[in-house]
Amino acid sequence: MRITTKGRVTIPRAIRDQLGLLPHTELECRVRGEEVVLTRADSRQRGLRVVAHLSGRGDIPMTTDEILALTRDAGPV
Repeated sequence: MRITTKGRVTIPRAIRDQLGLLPHTELECRVRGEEVVLTRADSRQRGLRVVAHLSGRGDIPMTTDEILALTRDAGPV
C-alpha cells in the first residue's frame, strides 16, 4: 500500500472482504509502537456522540406527539 498525497490508503479488497468492511464502515486508528492498528469503531459510541451533539438543538415549540401527528397518515382526503 501507498499513502496518497492526501494521506489516504486503500485497504486491499481481500482484507475488506475477509473482515466484512463495507463502504462507510467507521474505523479507529491507533499507534502501537511502530505499528498503525485499525479497528472497527464501536457504533454504539458513535450513536451516543450524535445524540449528545444534537441534544437541546431543537427550536420547534411542539410536543413530540404533535410532531408525530404530522408524520402519520390522517386517512383518506
